[in-house]
Amino acid sequence: MRILMQPIEMIAWFTLAGTPNPIRYKMTSNDTTSVVIKVDKVVTRSEEKLAGNRMLIFRCQSEVNGILKLYELKYELSTCKWYLYKA
Repeated sequence: MRILMQPIEMIAWFTLAGTPNPIRYKMTSNDTTSVVIKVDKVVTRSEEKLAGNRMLIFRCQSEVNGILKLYELKYELSTCKWYLYKA
């Protein structure tokens, strides 16, 4: 997996405690085409501090064009932004 740290648009649902659960995301490539990817399964969920910022890390899998892909999503708690971290 390569490290991308690319900002993405996310649709997620939150528990009453405030824990996000990703559903699907949209990323825009350099040629301004958009791709929507549905999160099929969240394999693991963890938390880390990166430069003092708390982040939730979601290791997920999805089927893209018939191929099972593993990737990591990051959710920055202080700014409420989502990133495609590794793909």
